[in-house]
Amino acid sequence: MQNIDPAVHLARVRETHPLIHNITNHVAMNSMANVLLALGASPAMVHAREEAAEFTALASALTINIGTLSPHWVEAMEEAAEAARLAGKPWVLDPVAVGATRYRRDTGSRLLTRLPSVIRGNASEIIALAGQAGGGRGVDSTDPADAACDAAIRLANQTGGVVAVTGEVDLVSDGRRLARVHGGHALMPRVTTLGCALTGVVAAFLAGAEDPFEATVAALACYATAGELAGETAGGPGSFAVAFLDALYQLDAATLAERARLEVHHAR
Repeated sequence: MQNIDPAVHLARVRETHPLIHNITNHVAMNSMANVLLALGASPAMVHAREEAAEFTALASALTINIGTLSPHWVEAMEEAAEAARLAGKPWVLDPVAVGATRYRRDTGSRLLTRLPSVIRGNASEIIALAGQAGGGRGVDSTDPADAACDAAIRLANQTGGVVAVTGEVDLVSDGRRLARVHGGHALMPRVTTLGCALTGVVAAFLAGAEDPFEATVAALACYATAGELAGETAGGPGSFAVAFLDALYQLDAATLAERARLEVHHAR
């Protein structure tokens, strides 16, 4: 299988400074903005239905996170996703706790019909979105990433996009190829919304990318490497959050060549 160089994709983000339109949850806005700025992208948080679709036309990519739903926000999400689809712009769905309530399941199903370029979630979320019974406790996963392998491949084939299952070892598939990304640190789940912010990073890597699968794998590899580096100096979740932003900002080709660990196979 092909060799994916995360540094090439990171360099493109830093050179182009893509504008990422995020319809994300209340908790995630600040951390997502800081992560995207550290990476070299430009974040925007536009949630009003009256302008969400229009703003999508200005952005390089769109993210939709269903963490804190309300009817007005759901309408904005659907209209923005449809605008992205019609304009041929990449968009990323983060199906936070999609299996927890009927409202979330219904919202997730409707957004799937807008054909997201990438779906990024934990194993329990991906299993639930695929219509299978799975674990999950609110936003937390009770399933390992590999448990969602079949669901990820099924969703990728259904949408024609890429599915990223994040966990101790990340799994990415476009239905034909399957990648595993190693790295990260045990403190990452202890810092709220780092997963939500990763969704924005995936969108930034998608902007201008020729191969969404490669771009998604590269985004996860950069994130995992930054987490690994931050964990070497952090004394706890608070210092980890600061060290992680610094590690993202300082990430370079030499470090990625030494640290990034990923493998790509055929999906079947």
